[in-house]
Amino acid sequence: MELIGRRYSIGIQNFEELRNRNCVYVDKTELVYKLVNTDKVYFFSRPRRFGKSLLVSTLEAYFLGKKELFEGLAMERLEQEWEAYPVLHVDFSLTKYTELRDLTGQLNLFLSRWEEIYGKKEEEEGAAERLQGIILRAYAKTGKPVVVLIDEYDAPLLDSNSDALLQQQLRNEICKFFSPLKGLGQYLRFLFITGISKFSQQSIFSRLNNLQR
Repeated sequence: MELIGRRYSIGIQNFEELRNRNCVYVDKTELVYKLVNTDKVYFFSRPRRFGKSLLVSTLEAYFLGKKELFEGLAMERLEQEWEAYPVLHVDFSLTKYTELRDLTGQLNLFLSRWEEIYGKKEEEEGAAERLQGIILRAYAKTGKPVVVLIDEYDAPLLDSNSDALLQQQLRNEICKFFSPLKGLGQYLRFLFITGISKFSQQSIFSRLNNLQR
């Protein structure tokens, strides 16, 4: 690989930025291709700085059909269709969680952004109802199943380790928010969840079956 004039991607966790800035990138897109074509639901637990967010943003670029970002990589050769899907990307590492409204406010930001694209019904009041409505409308509007990417799912719980009551409140809110996913399998193309904690330690997604870990 020709490295002259290319930057090292120190601190860059976004695939699109990394590629647009012509940074050095160790091509793992063949593994990504196998991942998205093997199973539908995954849970990926790794310590901090192990490339989880970069992987999530790579998946996002792939499912949005951004073929140009994969020029010269294995994915360009492997993928023939380059279909674009509606993508809902949730990144829980964007803020700190010192009270319950930090989480509810962050969820509302995600939901409002998606509702600008896919619309909202007045009767959808709770966060879980809004998420379900967004997924159903995204499917109806595009004719494509929805991709849900959840990065650092346990960030709120790790932030609240010293406050058992707050941690339980946050856990309950996250469980409630994602509860519609189990019943919406036919409308989902791919569900990918990353975090630091092992899945069994937090039991947030206990209702989801067949998770590949």
